[in-house]
This record gives sequence, structure tokens and C-alpha cells, in this order.
Amino acid sequence: MIPIVAIVGRPNVGKSTLFNRLVGRRKAIVDDMPGVTRDRNYETVTRYEVPFILIDTGGFEPASEDRLLQQMREQSQLAIDEADVILFLMDGRAGLTPSDVEVVEMLRRVDKPVFFVVNKVDGEKLENEAAEFYTLGVENIQTISAEHNRGVGDLMDEVVAALPQKKGAAVAEDVTKIAVVGRPNVGKSSLVNRLLGFERVVANPTPGTTRDSVDTLFTCNKKRYLLIDTAGIRRKGKTTQKLEKYSVVDSLRSIERADVVLVVINAEEGVTEQDERIAGYAYEAGRACIFVVNKWDTLAKDNSTLGKFVDQIRTEFKYLPFAPIVFVSAKTGQRINKVMDEVETVMAQYSKRVSTADLNRAFSDAVEKHHAPLFQGRRVKFYYATQVGTKPPSFVIFTNRPEGIHFSYERYLMNKLREAFDFTGSPLRLVFRGRERKRS
Repeated sequence: MIPIVAIVGRPNVGKSTLFNRLVGRRKAIVDDMPGVTRDRNYETVTRYEVPFILIDTGGFEPASEDRLLQQMREQSQLAIDEADVILFLMDGRAGLTPSDVEVVEMLRRVDKPVFFVVNKVDGEKLENEAAEFYTLGVENIQTISAEHNRGVGDLMDEVVAALPQKKGAAVAEDVTKIAVVGRPNVGKSSLVNRLLGFERVVANPTPGTTRDSVDTLFTCNKKRYLLIDTAGIRRKGKTTQKLEKYSVVDSLRSIERADVVLVVINAEEGVTEQDERIAGYAYEAGRACIFVVNKWDTLAKDNSTLGKFVDQIRTEFKYLPFAPIVFVSAKTGQRINKVMDEVETVMAQYSKRVSTADLNRAFSDAVEKHHAPLFQGRRVKFYYATQVGTKPPSFVIFTNRPEGIHFSYERYLMNKLREAFDFTGSPLRLVFRGRERKRS
């Protein structure tokens, strides 16, 4: 179970700056891929000894002066409920504020590691002025400058040491792990129960019923699966009424553990921004995805209803054109068997490996049919390709100008590889690498 670290604090205290500092350079395949509409306020950080999911809570909702303290409470409550370690950020230049004091009082009662951090301290003068924060009465105040990387290394040494060393039960390699994710009340638990054929998970129409991820091993068509039913956001008091917006956080751990992600969508409500966020994370994590449109039995339908819904999904999730779509009713069992059929098909493609000879033959055919555009007036040449991994299938392509590959041409190559090797339901990873020149 990968731990979660949440950054909370008032707007403009430097949460996003610290987030970017800790995440480091983002992969080009994420930056260059159009249509990933989710906000970039969470990321898996692997730069340190222990990997963790980092969350910038300030990115979940725009700042609003008239409800500033309420937002801080909501964000802090999110961290209290969902994170393993909390970084509470304050502004060393603006000084201590009443809002800081109130949230600190709440965080002091939390039974998990909380780091009280004063940001924007980039000199001796501000270091001295930061002494006022010790009036909060907390044992340890740490000063940093996220912008100038001052003190960040020392802070992270302590944060990494505080991360829980969680180890889930070992799962055999031949077991396909399926995460069922989605917004509260889309029918995740009902879908799990229907797939398993018995009441393994408590299903309730009230959002937020499930409080912890529930794993269930089962066999289907002589193949073994681990089904992960994700928890719903926990609501505690009136200050957390908006936390449903943050329910994407709950899906992160389960997606990290999964091979195949079932993105459950409520047919009655259609595609929402939250659905896009959850699917966006699954895409960036390189997981195979299947859209499961639940409660299909509740809609009044005509000959165009299905087509319109498919068009909506393909429009809103342009970065997942390969993901299958299944329309089901967990309540009645309608088309439920189709879900496991798609899981089996997608998993076969997700774990497939092709020979280097076949790969280069298909790759050369694709390049011959459509050459890469010129880059800075020079032709982009390709030398050879090799598969370097599965889950997802990953390929390194050697070229003279790796920086000259436009995302549209990368997408073209992906589509050609999908056609050639039946990767139609799986994400692919292409890495373009320059060929090293021999020294004379």
C-alpha cells in the first residue's frame, strides 16, 4: 500500500511550489499528451527511498476569500482522513494568521505525523522573524524556501522516515488485480457483489458507505483475480460537506496496486469532471482501463441513446480511445458477464510481449507509410525499436532526433502498433531515445 503525503495550508503559502519541487520533472509523455483534463494536484513521487503519493490540496478548489477558513478546514479534514503524513504549510513572509492558529489546533489532535512548515524563509532575517510561529506551541517548526530549495532536503529526510512501512499480503503473479473506482454512489460495491455473486461488500445507497479498501480473491473461467473495492470519502461534520469533490484521492492507492481499472460511471448523471480526474490518474499510472457505465437499466432509451453515450465518453476521454465501454446494471445483473470478458481480453493485451523482429517489421511498415514531419528542417530517422516491458507494453525507439517527435506522430505509431499486435485495449508506452555516437 503506497503511502499518501498531503500538503495543506492557506492559498498562496507556496503549496504548489513545494509540490512541484518534490515531484521534480514530469515525464514528457504526460506533458505532451493532449486531453488529460484532470488537475495536476497529485502525483506518485519515486525520487526518495520510499515512494509515496503527493497531494496538493490547494488544487482541489479555487480560492475564495469569503469561505477561506472553511476551505482550510475541508482540506485539512481531507488530509486527516486520507493521508498518512501531513505537511501543514504557513507563510513566513505574511506571518502567523488566525486561520493558521485554528487549523493547527485541529491538526495537533491528529494521531499521525504532522509537519508544521514555515515556507518562504530564504534568508537570516526571515529566519529570525519566523520565531513567532513557535507561539503555536507545537514541538517542532521547520523553515524552508520551496522556491530556492532551502531546507527542503532536511524536511524530506524526516518525512520519509515518518512514512508507514506498509506491506500488503503477497499476491501471486498469475493473479490479475482489478480496481473498481469511481465517484461515491455510482454503484461500485453493488458491482463488486454482482461480479462475485454474493454479498461480499456492504452496498448502501448512501454515498461514502465503504470506508476501507476491501480485497477479494476469486476465480472466473479458471483464472484467478483479486478484486479491490475502493473506499468512499469519510464525512465528518458540516465542514466536510464538499469532500465528495476530493473523492479521487481515495482511488489512488487502489489504482497503484491494480493491473486493470474499472472506471464506474453513473448512467443517470453522465460523465462528470470527477470521472475525468479518476480516469486521468489511471491513464498516467499506465493501467489498463475499462469504462463500466452502471445503472443503464434506469434510463429511458431510444435507438440513439447508446451511441450518444459512447460519443460522450470518447469526447471527454480522448486520451483513452482504446478503453472498452460496457453498459451494465449491477442491480439487475444486466451484461455483468461482459465485464469479466473484457477484463480477460484487456489483460492478455496488457501483458503481451512481441518479438523484436516482428516489432521492427511492423514499425518499419508504419514509418514507410507515413514519415515523421521534418524537425528544424532535418529529416527524423528511426533505427530500430525494442520492447522493454509489459503492464503496460513499453517500447524504446532509437532515433537521431528524439526531441523532434511530435505527439501526433507518437499517437500514430501507437495506433499502428495496436493494429499490428492487437493491443487495441491496452495503453502503450513509447520512449524515444537518441543513439549514442561512437567516439573515435
